[in-house]
Amino acid sequence: MWWGGRGQSFNVAPQKEEPEMGLSGPKSVQGSGMPEPRSHQLGSCLASGCLPGEQILAWAPGVRKGLEPELPGTLICSNLRVTFQPCGWQRSEETPLSSEYDFSLANIGRLEAVNGLSRVQLLRPGSLLKFIPEEILIHGQDFRLLRVGFEAGGLEPQAFQVTMAIVQARAQNRQAQQYAGITLSKAGQSSVSRKPPIPLLETSEDWEIERKKQGARGWRLSTVNERFDVATSLPRYFWVPNRTLDSEVRRAFGHFHQGRGPVSVRRLSWHHPGGSDLLRCGGFYTASDPNKEDIRVVESMLQAGHSDVVLVDAMDELPSLADVQLAHLRLRALCLPDSSVAEDKWLSALDGTRWLDYVRSCLRKASDISVLVTSRVRSVVLQERGDRDFNGLLSSLVQLLSAPEARTLLGFQSLVQREWVAAGHPFLTRLGGTGASEEAPVFLLFLDCVWQLLQQSPAEFEFSEFFLLALHDSVRVPDTLTFLRDTPWERGKQNRQFNTYTQVYTAGYSQPPAGNSVNPQLSVWDWDLRYSKEQILQFHNPGYDPEHCPDSWLPRQQPSFMVPGPPSSLWLFSRGALTPLNQLCPWRDSPSLLAVSSRWLPRPAISSESLADQEWGLPSHWGACPLPPGLLLPGYLGPQIRLWRRCYLRGRPEVQMGLAAPTISGLQAELAHLQELLRKWTPRISPEDHSKKRNPNTVLSQSH
Repeated sequence: MWWGGRGQSFNVAPQKEEPEMGLSGPKSVQGSGMPEPRSHQLGSCLASGCLPGEQILAWAPGVRKGLEPELPGTLICSNLRVTFQPCGWQRSEETPLSSEYDFSLANIGRLEAVNGLSRVQLLRPGSLLKFIPEEILIHGQDFRLLRVGFEAGGLEPQAFQVTMAIVQARAQNRQAQQYAGITLSKAGQSSVSRKPPIPLLETSEDWEIERKKQGARGWRLSTVNERFDVATSLPRYFWVPNRTLDSEVRRAFGHFHQGRGPVSVRRLSWHHPGGSDLLRCGGFYTASDPNKEDIRVVESMLQAGHSDVVLVDAMDELPSLADVQLAHLRLRALCLPDSSVAEDKWLSALDGTRWLDYVRSCLRKASDISVLVTSRVRSVVLQERGDRDFNGLLSSLVQLLSAPEARTLLGFQSLVQREWVAAGHPFLTRLGGTGASEEAPVFLLFLDCVWQLLQQSPAEFEFSEFFLLALHDSVRVPDTLTFLRDTPWERGKQNRQFNTYTQVYTAGYSQPPAGNSVNPQLSVWDWDLRYSKEQILQFHNPGYDPEHCPDSWLPRQQPSFMVPGPPSSLWLFSRGALTPLNQLCPWRDSPSLLAVSSRWLPRPAISSESLADQEWGLPSHWGACPLPPGLLLPGYLGPQIRLWRRCYLRGRPEVQMGLAAPTISGLQAELAHLQELLRKWTPRISPEDHSKKRNPNTVLSQSH
């Protein structure tokens, strides 16, 4: 996308000469019909300007290929992005930050230069181009492809310069990683009159409103982390049980990795209308003494006032971060237009990436947990060592499966803001923005899981596939801090929201910024600044059934379908089975995991359906209960898990045609395309043959 605030100026860096190739500066375009690429002419085209601190490095006239018809324009490289600007294109004042032709430098996964039919050079950051390219291919990490061909006739120097500018800008971008987003004022918006589309959970008022919205009467707002002196990866505010003091919370959090203690679902997860609570926490320190008073406080927080507690190991049966990263890399390589995999072996190669297997595992695990949450009034605790990756994925999927309100457009955005952004998912690190070895697109795996649910139950979701695509493509755009930072502390520090900081767990930050002025940053949810009204209309699913409105699915005051759990029961849920525990924590590597037999769920469940049968049917004296209203149990066997073609095969335009279109005009375009293919593929026969084919006597004689 090509972003810029209204009325903002832009800087144009002079193009450097290349003495080795004998290249000169920009030349006029003779007889090509292309505008002369001079700085003042680019300035008139980019009337809305560039981002603060953005500098245009190089440009060259070219033709965007892979489209029908091919699109003439100008390829521009800045220190933040690469964009292809079509001839005559002008930015809409209604969407000053939007363009479908932009590739942020962080989004470029692979850059290739082509000369002739056989000369292809893969350009890594810092590489030296060995020839003047006739064409370059920019492969985005979001699976998009930008293919630009350069015309001859004196334009070779500019083609070389813009290609080298992209190579050098990528190298510098990897070293800097210092872009600070854009404020509302610099986007031409008033920070006073404009409110966030959804609560960003940056104030105590936002948290209190969310607590009341979820009906969490047994929980209260805690300010123990208001200055981030408990954990910088947690938000400033969260919920704890009413009877738990802040001093007890502070001591209890010291028994968890990275200070990620058992915070209530009010902040990190969800309170089921029937009474159950879904909690998230980090891993216990194994050296903790179970007889200490602090441990009893931890147990009280995990029980959340329930007699029935189920601990869930979030990583059990799920891939590691390294597995997710490797699968995503293999998937991206397979979906490239120039993939070397033969067509008859493509599906087996897709299975070999393991990506769909991991999607299947996540859905199966989330389905099991949703059964645990909705079948009985209990406390279900998701535990992951860092509490920043798969806990967020599972808790989000559980809410989508269990609560129709989370399947609305507004509800889903609030869910992502609460479970991922405010909960401290390390977006920048997981998406490769820091250069660390901990890269793994867990959030993109989650979006794929959501797409699978949307395909299986389209009438249950208010948002469409195009909304998921927009969110998928927003994780690497440099106009918002939502996905450009790893923790709420880092976002607040950049936004200068705090005047006091105490560094505990995050290395590399020692001094707070001066002052406490607040200049609101854009969030990813400011869609109207990046998408037109027509595009935003496509975010809505036309097949959504209004009868699934959250106001009608279950009265919060009547949780009668929930069955009370057995008194003082403590369980570990692992591999589809519940195992009784002798003590609550530390539970990992505890001797109590080894085996005491129990008549309650002694065998692993084969599927979520079988787990539901056991949960609602056993013990017999509790009586059987129907599935709660609004609960979805997804399919995850065999062909029920499909490839997200509109996302992963975007680099192959020929594959995109024929996919379901969400609008009448889109359906008409695809129908015309299919009719054209039918005309081309139908064998040509003479009128005589055609009449013979339609003659019933001829057909009968041939049959005899």
